[in-house]
Parts: sequence; structure tokens; C-alpha cells
Amino acid sequence: MKLPPNVSAAEFSSAIHKFRNIIGSDRVYVSDEDVALYRDAYSPLWGEADELVASAALAPITVEEVQAIVLVANEHKIPLYPISTGKNLGYGGSAPNLSGSVIIDMVRMNKVIEVDDRRNYCIVEPGVTYFDLYNYTMANDKKVIVDVPDPGWGSVVGNALDHGVGYMMPTYRDHWNAHCFMEVVLPNGEIMRTGMGAAKGTETWGEYRYGFGPIVDGLFAQGNFGIVTKMGFWMMPQPQHFGSAIVSVPRYEDIIPLVDEANYLEDLGIIGHPRYGSPLQPEPNGIDPELLRLHAMPGGGEASDYQKYVSDRGLDYWNLTMFFYGSKAGVEANFEFARERFARITGAKLKITESFQFPLSAEDKEKAKWVVSLGIPTMERFALGTRSDLMPKPSDGHIWFSPVIPRSGEGIIHAHQVFGEAFKKMGIPSPIGPFTTPRTWIYRAFVFVMSFSVYRTDPEANKKVVETFRKLIDIAAEHGWNEYRTAPPFQDQVARTYSFNDNALLRFQELLKDAADPNGIIAPGRGGVWPRGMRRV
Repeated sequence: MKLPPNVSAAEFSSAIHKFRNIIGSDRVYVSDEDVALYRDAYSPLWGEADELVASAALAPITVEEVQAIVLVANEHKIPLYPISTGKNLGYGGSAPNLSGSVIIDMVRMNKVIEVDDRRNYCIVEPGVTYFDLYNYTMANDKKVIVDVPDPGWGSVVGNALDHGVGYMMPTYRDHWNAHCFMEVVLPNGEIMRTGMGAAKGTETWGEYRYGFGPIVDGLFAQGNFGIVTKMGFWMMPQPQHFGSAIVSVPRYEDIIPLVDEANYLEDLGIIGHPRYGSPLQPEPNGIDPELLRLHAMPGGGEASDYQKYVSDRGLDYWNLTMFFYGSKAGVEANFEFARERFARITGAKLKITESFQFPLSAEDKEKAKWVVSLGIPTMERFALGTRSDLMPKPSDGHIWFSPVIPRSGEGIIHAHQVFGEAFKKMGIPSPIGPFTTPRTWIYRAFVFVMSFSVYRTDPEANKKVVETFRKLIDIAAEHGWNEYRTAPPFQDQVARTYSFNDNALLRFQELLKDAADPNGIIAPGRGGVWPRGMRRV
């Protein structure tokens, strides 16, 4: 067992005894076998001395139990690491920032408290998954759509708190931005509610999130200022109609006007999540040997090489899938408006690909290609890591490198150049190339995601991944491209890249941490924010 820092075995044992009195022995996990379930399954430090591991785990069911746990943790200086369902794979899973922390596993706090399909919001506990919320809306015939990430087994609350995202209209797919209320157990054990929830007898805590005075909600996103026990979210009313269309353009440089037009349509509210793609992007099976050769070159092939490849085969270079929601007449009109806009790009072609009426039939759900854009949770994301021609020996997991780049075609091209050159200098095959498209989940932001494989039985390969990852953090920061999210082993480094005025932001966060959590018990190190006494020089 890995004890918390500066906590003796006797002190820890006393705390565990008190935790058992609060929630019962059956929900206090201290055996090696049980605690191992809270390891980060995708950790690049797997099996190493510095792997981040917990000492124990607790599974409360009520807010009152969470309060009592926090009071005991303060008494014995036990660091706590709250998780919702622990499914944040690629970004740390359920492992803490500080080894020896006690996990607060909130998966049993899984009540859907309210879904209002007239005012279009929900209030849920942290253990509610996207499958749970979707099934609730279906079983109770609620005329709202759940904006889902993929995979859908994660927590609605946990996803939002880590700035997670979905696939529909801008108002809803930034899950943090769609929140409207929070209930939090503070580091001193008090319960606080934000927004209109801070008022007694309010009936508007699902509607107006600001309340009165300074807004503190953001301290609890990617933060360590309390334990969130309830959260409200705005939901999208079920539209009459859904449609999708794809536009394709022939040249590498066409990414510039393609992005400009997509931005225009999205910012007008005409389209939802814009999904960029390219026929040059690797497919799990049946990849062309010539394309594989280009991909395998150190740093990847040049844009001119890929342009010749698509031109010789009569392919387009880029494509963009767009999603439309509203009335049938409105969707059809917006199709035509999009067609007019993209006609400005020489050689652009647009075609309608899907058209569905709500409510969806079982047959519609079965044949739909973009089910997450219809608010249907799935587990299909995990198919990407299975054995295939492209991946004959699957890895044990992956970590995500996720810098935010400018929302423009020029920004994409610049990222291709910078990261391609970086991989050439490192002499390793590049996970990106002049065919890589940004992730557009976050409204008004492009995230240039790269995946790095990790292996439990190959520590040397993992060390190389960690070394590469750390270099990329610095290279990206030199260009003003900072990560929006990362796994615990890299959070200190990423936090330091937000370095304006000698890291004024981080210093202010630390000042708040010391005031709100003087014993430093809530998730020390999360988001790069450490309590006094644990800070690293």
C-alpha cells in the first residue's frame, strides 16, 4: 500500500476506521486487489516507481457522507481525489495527481434528479453516465436530446468538469459551458450551491447560472477546490428534423476557405459540430501501401506528395461533414444556403448524406452513421484501438496530446509544418501530417489532437512516449498552442506553459487554494495547482 505523504501507518489506519464508520466497511476499499482497479489503465508510467497510485478508495452514496469524509480527511491530513466514474481514459483515468491519495468514487451517487423538457435542463449526480441520462429520457418520454461524447460510459458531471465535449450545436456540445448549477462540498465540509441554487426556495437553478456577485463555478472545473455532488445542464429540445451533408474540396490550400465558410455557418447557428476529414487519413483496414509509405516517413510526407497522391486517383483533398437541426423546411433551406456559400470555392462539391425525422425510429437509429450527433451514446470509439491491418499489434492504451490552435485554415497549415518538422528532428514517424484535421468539439476552438500508444510490457517504449510528449508540450507552447486537457503526469508542465507575467494565473490559483483548502486535502496537484508545502520549485 502506498501511504499518503507525511501520514504514518497508524494515522492512516485511524482514518480508515473512521471512514468505515461513516459509509460501512463494504464501501471502503483498501486491499491491493481493490485499489488496483483505480490505476490509470493507460498510464505511460505503468509499473514504474513514479506511477501515480491511490492508497484506498471510498464509495459514498449521499452528500452527507461526502461531508463526513472531508471532515475526517482534514483531521488526519489525508489527501482525497474525487472521481465521478473514472472513465477519463487517455487523460488519466481514475488515478490521482498525488500518489497515496484516497479516491472518492462517486459512481454510486447516480440519481437523475430532474429532467425538464419544457424549460430544457437536467440536474444529475456525479455517478450518472450518458447512457443513464439517455435511457432516462427515453423511458420517461422526455423531448430533449442528450449531447453525448464518445464513448458514452463516462459521467455527465465528470466530463463537464474536465472541459469535456460532445457533437451537437455550440450551446450544448461544450459541456462545461452548458452547465447551469453546481452543488459542492467545500474543503471545510460545508455544502455550497452556485448560481440561483444559492438562494433559498429558488425554482430557477436550472435556468440562470450566474446568480449574483463573483462567479466561482470555474474553480471546480479541472480544479481542486471542492467535491461536486450535483450539477445542472441545459439540454437541447428535440428538433423536428436532422440532416447531414458533406462538402469536399480538391486542393491542400482549400482548407483555408473551407474553414472560413464553416466558421461563418457555425457562428450563425446554421450548422452544429463541423467534422473535418480527408481521404488521406489512415483507415483501420485496407490502407494503400503507397499511402502507408508516405505516412511512415519521419515527420510524414510533404503536402505536395499527398496532393499528387489524391490528384492521380481523382480524389478530393479535404472534406467537411455538417449537421443541421430544426424544422424540416429550415434544414432544407440551410442545406441550400450552405451550398451557396461553398460554391465560392473552386471545385467544391456538396451532397446531402442523411435526413431523419424526430422522434427517431429503431430503424433510423440502426442505419444512422453519425449516432452521437443524434444524441445517442455508444462505445464505438474503442473499436479504433482493436487489431487491424494498420495496427496488427494493438497497444494497451494511449495518451492524448491536445493543444489548442487558431481556428483557421492557416492555423492548421502552420500546425502541420511545426509538428511535422518536430517529428523529423526527433527521427520518428509522425502521428500527424498535412492531412490531419483538428477536432472541433469545443465551440470556437480547434484542438490538434495526437494519440500516443502505451504498453504495459514495454517500459522503454513508454519512456520514449513521455519524452516525446514533454518535448511537444514545450514546442506547442513556443507557438502559443497550449493544451486544454492532459493526464496527471503532465499537468504541472502544462500549467507552467500558461506563463504570462511570471505565471500570474497559477500564482493566483495557488493563493485561492491556500485560502479555501489550508490542509491541502482536495485533489492536490490537479490542474497543476498544489497546496502550500507540496509545491515544487
